[in-house]
Amino acid sequence: MTILKALFNLFSVLLIIGFCQQPAIAKEVIKIALAGPLTGSYAQFGAQLEKGARLAVKHLNQKGGIMGKQVELIPGDDACDPKQARAVANNLVNQNVVAVIGHFCSSSTIPASEVYAEEQILQITPASTNPKVTERNINTLLRTCGRDDQQGAAAAEYIARKLKAKRVAIIHDKTTYGQGLADEARKSLRSLGIQEALYEGISIGDKDYSALVSKIKKADVELIYFGGLHAEAALIVRQTRDQGVKALFMSGDGIVDKAFADVAGTASEGVLMTFQADPRKTPAAQEVVNEFKQKEQYDPEGYTLVSYATVQVLAETYNKINSTNSIKAAQYMKSHVFDTVIGVIRFDAKGDLSTSPYVIYRWHNGTYAEITN
Repeated sequence: MTILKALFNLFSVLLIIGFCQQPAIAKEVIKIALAGPLTGSYAQFGAQLEKGARLAVKHLNQKGGIMGKQVELIPGDDACDPKQARAVANNLVNQNVVAVIGHFCSSSTIPASEVYAEEQILQITPASTNPKVTERNINTLLRTCGRDDQQGAAAAEYIARKLKAKRVAIIHDKTTYGQGLADEARKSLRSLGIQEALYEGISIGDKDYSALVSKIKKADVELIYFGGLHAEAALIVRQTRDQGVKALFMSGDGIVDKAFADVAGTASEGVLMTFQADPRKTPAAQEVVNEFKQKEQYDPEGYTLVSYATVQVLAETYNKINSTNSIKAAQYMKSHVFDTVIGVIRFDAKGDLSTSPYVIYRWHNGTYAEITN
C-alpha cells in the first residue's frame, strides 16, 4: 500500500507539472483591419483613420466587444500605393481579419477590394470617394463617405453661383482620386456654362511647379481648382503666391488636414475646400471629441470621426446578426439605419451613403471652418 500510495502521489505531481507546462490557450478575439497610408507623404490621413478606429475599438471593448469577444485592430500600411495596397490586402487576409476599415486613397481601395471580394471579407472605406469604388457590383464593399461626383458638383455650383468665376484652371495629380475629382468638377462646370481655361496634370512628389505657375499666369485665371492631396496642393498654392498669382485656390477633401496649412504657410489663407459637414460639431460626437482633446491633445479633424463611426457600424451589425459573415453583414447594413458619432448613417443598394451633402470650407489662420453665408 505504501508503494502504491507513493506511485500515486508521484503520478499526481507529474500530472500537475504537465498541466503547468502546457502553453496558454490564446483568448479568442475578432480581428478588424485598419488599412491606409500609415507612413509616407500622406501619413497624416492614415493617422486620422487609425486614431478614430483605435479609440472606437477601445470603447467597444470596454462595453464587451463584439458577440462577447474582444476586438483587435490590425494595421495595414499601403502608403497610398496601389501595388502595396494589394500586398497589404493579401497580408490582412492571411491574418484572418473579418473586416477591413479602409483604404484611404481610391487608387489603393480599388485594387485591394478585389482581394477582399475574392475572399468575401467585408470592406468599408471611410475616405475613398471615387465613384468607381462602389460601381463594380462588389456586394461586400461599402463606404461611410461621399462620392466625387457629388463633391465635384458642389464645388462647381459654388464656383459658378457664388463666386461667379469665369476663367478657371483645373489641375490634378493624375491619380484615381485626384483626376477623378477634377474631372467631375470640370464636367459640372461645363454643364453650368464654364469652359476651363487650363487643364493640366502634375506628378505625385513634384517639388518645383514653376512651369505650371507660368501656364496659370498666362491663362489669366480667376480660380485654380486642384484635384489631389495636401502635399502637392500646399506646394502649388505657395508657389503661385510667391510668383504673384492672386487667383483663388480651391480643392477637395484631400486637403482636410492641418498639414496642408503647415506646408502652405500664409499661402493657405483663404483657400477653399469641399468636405462633408464638420463631424466634430455633431451632438453625438461631443463626448468623443472631448476625450480626444483632453486625453490625447488631438483635434479629431478630417476623417477621424468617420473612421470611429465605421467601427460603430461594424460592431452594431455583427452584434445584431450574431455573426461576422460578410454577406449577411453587408445585407444588414444596406437595410438598417445607424446612429453614430457623425450622425445617422443609411446605405443604399450600392453601399454608398443614401445622402452625403458636401459643404464649402475656408482656411483661415491655419485651420478650416465652414462658410455659412
